[in-house]
Amino acid sequence: MHFPTPLPSALRRRPLALALAAFCASPAFAADPVTTEERVLSAVTVTDSADASDSTERSGLYTTRKSSSATGLALSLRETPQTVSVVSRSQMNDFRLDSVNEVLAASSGITVEKVETDRTYYTARGFDITNFLVDGIGQPFAYGNVNGDIDTALYDRIEAVYGANGLTSATGNPSATVNFVRKRPTADFAASAGLSAGSWGKTRVDADVSGKLIDSGRIRGRFVFAREDADSYLDRYSRDKTVFSGIVEADLNESTVLTLGHQQQRNNNHSPLWGALPMLYSNGQPTHYDSSTSTSANWAYWNSRSTSTFVELAHEINADWSAKATLTRSQYDNNGALFYVYGTPDASTGLGLAAYPSLYDMKNRQTQADVSAQGRFSLGGRQHELTFGANSSESVLDDVSHYGRGIGTPLPPLQNWDGNYPMPSFDASVNGSHFVFRQKSAYAATRLALNDDLKLIVGARSTHAESNGTSYGVARESSASRVTPYTGLLYDLTANLSVYASHTAIFTPQYQPDASGNPLQPVVGRSREVGLKGEFLDKKLNASLAFFKTEQHNIAEQAGTIGPLTVYRGIEANSQGIQLDASGQLTSRLQMSVGYTQLAMDDGAGHDVRTYVPRRLLRTALTYRVPGIEALKVGGSLNWQSDTYRNTSLGEIRQKAYAVLNLMARYDIDKKWSVSANLNNVTNEKYIASLYWDQAYYAAPRNASIALNWRY
Repeated sequence: MHFPTPLPSALRRRPLALALAAFCASPAFAADPVTTEERVLSAVTVTDSADASDSTERSGLYTTRKSSSATGLALSLRETPQTVSVVSRSQMNDFRLDSVNEVLAASSGITVEKVETDRTYYTARGFDITNFLVDGIGQPFAYGNVNGDIDTALYDRIEAVYGANGLTSATGNPSATVNFVRKRPTADFAASAGLSAGSWGKTRVDADVSGKLIDSGRIRGRFVFAREDADSYLDRYSRDKTVFSGIVEADLNESTVLTLGHQQQRNNNHSPLWGALPMLYSNGQPTHYDSSTSTSANWAYWNSRSTSTFVELAHEINADWSAKATLTRSQYDNNGALFYVYGTPDASTGLGLAAYPSLYDMKNRQTQADVSAQGRFSLGGRQHELTFGANSSESVLDDVSHYGRGIGTPLPPLQNWDGNYPMPSFDASVNGSHFVFRQKSAYAATRLALNDDLKLIVGARSTHAESNGTSYGVARESSASRVTPYTGLLYDLTANLSVYASHTAIFTPQYQPDASGNPLQPVVGRSREVGLKGEFLDKKLNASLAFFKTEQHNIAEQAGTIGPLTVYRGIEANSQGIQLDASGQLTSRLQMSVGYTQLAMDDGAGHDVRTYVPRRLLRTALTYRVPGIEALKVGGSLNWQSDTYRNTSLGEIRQKAYAVLNLMARYDIDKKWSVSANLNNVTNEKYIASLYWDQAYYAAPRNASIALNWRY
């Protein structure tokens, strides 16, 4: 029998950017005819490749004016020929979306698959999301999931580009690419702080300070800190996390900015879930435990630490061209004493479950280098845009599991389980991993103005990816190269409305062995999309309607065993559907974000696949400044999804359709002080957090928080 091992994720980009080279140079702009401090603002604009100049944190908007997440070119959402959803800093603050799971659950078309308290998968358009970027730069993804509770205090906004994204992410699924856009130093002094308290003893402190470090303003810095402690609705579970970031920018001259940044997050979690609850009794009937039920032992823990340092050099070559180089070093450490419960309980006695303890340790070291250039050029009497670049990354992962004595020890019914199990000696057996993943890519894309209304984006990325080593007895050997093309066409119907079409491809090398013992050929995927996009109200409101079709060929699926070896075969999975996304300002008082996705999935022969993925998703969030009480803002969000199910040897596990309603209110005492309150899961809906596995647990019941906020 196979047991899930605590596979930590490489998602967190502890970017350690150490940017090299200055791409040669003449001043990008003439000096401002005012003061030295004001001149610094044009220098900050140099970092526009990371969209720093389009910060959402002080705009109050639920959208952004520009994004480079899809193509590397800084385009408006209307000019981008793919669906792009944005969760802005304002929306995060209003609804207290302090973790990446909460943010992505609010995104237009993403499903957050919380399989355990400290391990999560994400899906979009039916497929797993494995591509994550920070400021447009990706990193290897070791195990296909996210480990821990990633805090959002460091980010200005989080964007999701739907479909395959072969320009900025060479490998992965045609699902979505998530880009975390960092907060950056500001030329003017700004500061904020917050103190909040909530259900189950949750407390949180936030602090954020930014501004010039010397009188001239040529050196600027930003420091962000957050600390959170909380118990849980789950029996015995508690957690604390500490996160901080420091970023310093220095103007080397009027055209060149050097940025150095470091960030770190620590998570300490007591009695976490490793695995989850059995969903069926031995007679095939559903179990229906209390929402608070946990399988964890009272001695279990799961701690993690992530660090990232980056150096970035951005240079304005002239008024039309800029370049950037980034070097990043990241490390992720993870350790825990974990308690897994397996088996099938009897419906009348609750007996039939057994213990499986393990001591786990992991270290993942990642290095990335990225060089790019962007600019405008003239051809045929028209202005066009071009971006090109190259990057290289390496990820080295080592982990080890020491399994405890007493594996298979019978346990009492979970209804009576209090976590009281003696901590064993972890010397029954040992297994683990050591593997290295390397990737090198070069890419180029151009946006051609064919006439005043018609724009064509064409590009391609050439990638070589390879891995070697082993993971829990399975070879991680693969090597593949491929060129992935990208094509997008956009036609302006009016000054505010455009139609578009795009096609992009992607591939993923695989290490799983086939019946001959050879690694499967890479997964090949593609995404096609046509739609309508609009920007309104002085570009403060963005909207899109997309029709998409995505395909995956040769996905690894277990096909039995040959001796002790599990073998795989390649299968096909297709999805198609529609996605609606709208976000921004409807009136000066009303901010909104609405997303709806409807899809169908099959294996190419008409059979449903991945039935744990909801076929319909609705995400809405609204806030309103109350007339006559200008200091009061009220709002609500509603997340709804259709029913999901998973077929097992015992029967079907099903989660009916459900909706989760959240409410918020904030009152501005004066220009600096405010108080806010949030009420989540207002109707106290009981629902399963995910059916990604055949074990699962229940999501949080009704909970509330209040906060005191200060801002300068």
